Amino acid sequence: MKKPFKKAVMATAIGAGIALSSIMPAFADEIVVGTNGKPGNPKVTAAEMFGLLVAQRSRGEHSVKVAHSATLGDDRQMLKSVRVGSMHITVNSDGPVAEILPDLNAFGLPYLFDNLPAAWEVLDGPIGDDLAKKLEAKGYKVLAWWDNGIRKITHTSKPIKTPADIKGMKIRTPQSQVTIDAFQALGANPAPLAFSELPAALQSGVFEGQENPLANIYSSKLHELTPYIAKSNHKYEMTPVLASKRWFDALSDADKKIIQDAADAATWYNRGLFLINDVQLEQTLKEEGAKLNEVDSAAFKKATAGVYDKWAKQIGDIVPQIQKAAAAASGK
Repeated sequence: MKKPFKKAVMATAIGAGIALSSIMPAFADEIVVGTNGKPGNPKVTAAEMFGLLVAQRSRGEHSVKVAHSATLGDDRQMLKSVRVGSMHITVNSDGPVAEILPDLNAFGLPYLFDNLPAAWEVLDGPIGDDLAKKLEAKGYKVLAWWDNGIRKITHTSKPIKTPADIKGMKIRTPQSQVTIDAFQALGANPAPLAFSELPAALQSGVFEGQENPLANIYSSKLHELTPYIAKSNHKYEMTPVLASKRWFDALSDADKKIIQDAADAATWYNRGLFLINDVQLEQTLKEEGAKLNEVDSAAFKKATAGVYDKWAKQIGDIVPQIQKAAAAASGK
């Protein structure tokens, strides 16, 4: 994966909703990109940006169809489709990808990154490059590491300020074991569920709350179901952008460059949206009835410290390596 270059560009919406055929040809005029995000989510708008750039750079020879809202399956299904070559690209979630490469769990350890730029610095450095090589060996070409923000906790009926407020809470998590471990350490009752199924599960009372960045909360209107938003900032999540290695390797060098350059440029659009939304959406959410509050971060950090020990035993040296890199990127 090439290092992203910073460019500012504007995106317009591209249609979604596609049906997959069987194995796709190596050279395709229409490139299929699948994601679980809903319209307005930075994953979707960045994928649309990627499509515009591909069309422009290829002078109309290629176009991109963005299948949002998990219309082509959940994250696990899309990963399988990309690996076998029946989907070109997936803008996926780090939890399901970590099931393929457990080292990725290290990026989701609680309170690892103080801010988004620190996470980007580590992802764009040697650690990110090494993870990309390991995924190539498993059939995936890493086009980019996009963002899925720094996450907050929401609840249907009460503010969350200390770990005691979470004890016994039925909370939805993504399909990420490290996230489940963190909430178990806090005394909650976490359970994973596909993002596309989350609103219905909250409406039915299966869960009392969930955790996501503000951009995801707002684009999926989760604040209407869980209006109490704790600014816990408890973990960072990336969004791996993975192409079928089988498909990508069969492209011409010129087409590979078009795809990679477009992914690099869209990376900074995606990251910028999350950075801006984390600030601007607070006011918007308050205006729409959400109740935001600060938390006792020191108490949360102390309660989840044991998660590091568990994962250091499971995945080894990547944990102290990423802790050191994260501290350096944060200026500690």
